[in-house]
Amino acid sequence: MIKISKYDSGAFRRERTQADADVSAILKDVEKRGDAALYEYTLRFDGCKLNSMLVTQEEIETAVEKAGPYFLETLEMAAKNIRAYHERQVNEGFIMAAPHKSYLGQKVTPIEKAGLYIPGGTASYPSTVLMNAIPAKIAGVSEIVAVTPPNKQGEIAPAVLAAAKVAGIDKIFKVGGAQAVAALAYGTETIPKVDKIVGPGNRYVSSAKRLVYGLVDIDMIAGPSEILIVADSTADPVCLAADLLSQAEHDALASAVLITDSMELAEKVQAEVERQLEILPRSEIARQSIDNLSGVFLASDIEEAIEIANDIAPEHLELCVEEPMQYLPLVKNAGSIFLGHFTPEALGDYFAGTNHTLPTSGTARFASPLGVDSFVKKSSFIYYTKEALSEVQERIAYFARQEGLEAHARSVESRFRGDGNE
Repeated sequence: MIKISKYDSGAFRRERTQADADVSAILKDVEKRGDAALYEYTLRFDGCKLNSMLVTQEEIETAVEKAGPYFLETLEMAAKNIRAYHERQVNEGFIMAAPHKSYLGQKVTPIEKAGLYIPGGTASYPSTVLMNAIPAKIAGVSEIVAVTPPNKQGEIAPAVLAAAKVAGIDKIFKVGGAQAVAALAYGTETIPKVDKIVGPGNRYVSSAKRLVYGLVDIDMIAGPSEILIVADSTADPVCLAADLLSQAEHDALASAVLITDSMELAEKVQAEVERQLEILPRSEIARQSIDNLSGVFLASDIEEAIEIANDIAPEHLELCVEEPMQYLPLVKNAGSIFLGHFTPEALGDYFAGTNHTLPTSGTARFASPLGVDSFVKKSSFIYYTKEALSEVQERIAYFARQEGLEAHARSVESRFRGDGNE
């Protein structure tokens, strides 16, 4: 049963698991043996013997037929919303004037190759395909490849392949786990080496991403799913319980938290969570999350509730209060914010257009959702005329010598030999 208590910052910290030793061995093996290692790990971990990892066009077309017209239409509608939102994030760079016809600026360049990790296992995630691929497309990434684990029959969920077609992914490979991350980081005979790896995964995938960071870029180290709801007495306990369970069903390590200033509401939600758990298909997973890593915290008022939320810095924050916009300025740390009684977290997961690849485990204190900026690089540039440099050359040389860097100073002064500056 979900517990009701006062919030204790020190006590509310989830256990972390590390899989670095096992993952490191897998990374080195894939780097050394390439495709051969991938086929072996796919047989060992997924129970599937493959002849080819590349998903064929025929497989994609068959998946599209299986997905059906209604789902395809839904994917297209969601993709349209995601594009519209992320197109607003595009940064064209800038040029600013400096003295004597000189200028400074910033150049924005898309990365060349992006690798998308699409989880498999206990569920399929076509939404993750859209959320990761569409911002990359908008950014102008030249090649987008996806990796995702196959089932024992060597198949990928039709919904995932249908979403990949809608999103415009270039190639899809049947490989998952840490070995898939290794393939994207190092490249193999079949899978190209990429510049950045994005997408969520289990603890082995997260560990692998962390270990290859530096060789390639990554989006974030995504932990288990989180939801935190701030609610007042106007909230519906049935809806609150459903929203808590929407994240608890993801993973036994997921976290679902309610903070309210109403004891009556807290008790109703507690009872409602138990009622809904009894009829939830993934109740075994959700039960572990609810009993071990979730809670209902009582606050003196909504302002204090938001202070607690800021301390936790959740992946998803719902403000289920009567006037949510008046509290929005108080929110400092959250991956994505859902305002009002009719904005469930699932709306952002699938359809509204904001990205659902979000910072977890308190990293919303300093990290941001996946977006167009995740797939670009920013370079600064400078152009100075002789007149402009001449005006400041003595100060630059003086500055350099304060740091003990004589060659820096001379690199400026050398441009004015014969101008009375030898």
